[in-house]
Amino acid sequence: MTNRRSFLKTSTAAAAGLGISSSLSASVLSPSRVLGANDRINVALIGAHSMGWYDLEDLLKQPNVECHTLCDVDGNVLNDKVQHFANIDGPKPNITTDYRAVLEDKDIDAVVIGTPDHWHCLPLVEACQAGKHVYVEKPLANSVGEINVMLDAARKYKSLVQVGQQQRSGMHWKSAIDFVKSGKLGTIRQVKFWGNFNYGAGNMPVPDSAIPEGVNYERWLGPAPQRAFNKNRFHGSWRMFRDYGGGLLSDWGVHLIDMGLWAMDVKSAPLSVQALGGNYANTDRALEMPDTLTVLWEMEGYNMIWEHNGGVETGPYEQNYGVKFIGSNGTLVADRDKWRVFAEKNGEEWRMEAPEEQPSDYKSHLNHCENFIRAIRYGDALNAEIEYGHRSALYAHLGNIAHWAQDRVVYDEKQRRITSSAKADALITPAYRAPWKFPTI
Repeated sequence: MTNRRSFLKTSTAAAAGLGISSSLSASVLSPSRVLGANDRINVALIGAHSMGWYDLEDLLKQPNVECHTLCDVDGNVLNDKVQHFANIDGPKPNITTDYRAVLEDKDIDAVVIGTPDHWHCLPLVEACQAGKHVYVEKPLANSVGEINVMLDAARKYKSLVQVGQQQRSGMHWKSAIDFVKSGKLGTIRQVKFWGNFNYGAGNMPVPDSAIPEGVNYERWLGPAPQRAFNKNRFHGSWRMFRDYGGGLLSDWGVHLIDMGLWAMDVKSAPLSVQALGGNYANTDRALEMPDTLTVLWEMEGYNMIWEHNGGVETGPYEQNYGVKFIGSNGTLVADRDKWRVFAEKNGEEWRMEAPEEQPSDYKSHLNHCENFIRAIRYGDALNAEIEYGHRSALYAHLGNIAHWAQDRVVYDEKQRRITSSAKADALITPAYRAPWKFPTI
């Protein structure tokens, strides 16, 4: 373990290596402390490029929350993000390129993990071991094996882990779920999710290139296999490559799948999973994930279905993404803007009275961050605790595995293995590249 002095020394060295000016480094690396503020919550951000930064912004809107440290393996990102603190009153964050320095600092209460998916597991497990609370972006991780060990770590070390499935904190989502659970839709026989997004088509191929200045690419790869640098596998588009992300299904799918699992009160794995798809329309793109995919989860008494079409943004009900619950009396359709009910008829009579369209207040993410801080400070229940993040990620990953293995998947939760297909079972846990080691609890 390092003390604060050695942490600052490490961070200063990192800043120098990133080309940050000495004057800026001095102000950033010497934060003043507010003595006596016992209820202050110090937060560190690991992975500051995109969604992690958005998470931090809304966390800092909560009372008496401070950014203690920014961590990223890309010095260009650190240089950019640290400027946001240059002209504010109060403490300035430390900076470092090594997440382990963050976890060794006892002044840090909670960490945000906003890294690519393949870098969620190790920091979360080690954060729990270090006694930190964690806000981790979705999906929980990039494989079934990883999400299982992360669940074990959170349970053993009793850390609060909020997964970035912010729809759990959306008021219009909660009212939609309550309506489904009310029984007014009648018997639900199918839950369907869809997500049609242009970015699911991937980018046009570009040749491998030199590693950008300021980027620790070896650290960015981490436990993933060694590959030459290519900008299509870096910021923004890594999700379309198996070593780092799970495509549209694990990126957008987990949000929508989570709503289905919530509404149907699912607490276990599906009975079976099947998938069909491929890269049918974008064969000229840099793309390892299917641009077209349909997944069928067999449930007890009903089915759940996911479909996506990368490269188009047209979908049912004039919504490019959404979830619908098909009941005998009516169908409820929801996205982040609203939810609606389409009633069924018996001849000329409606089987139910459809409520008015329910709009969103667009505060789900802010509410989610507030919930995390209140859980730390006051003991409030987390809206998206790790159990929920684990379950939705499990469903997404099993869908991808069924596609990759081209086989029916039956997952045994007690054994934590796929019993129906040796080929699929071999895809449960990734092989970590040395010197990184898959964690054990």
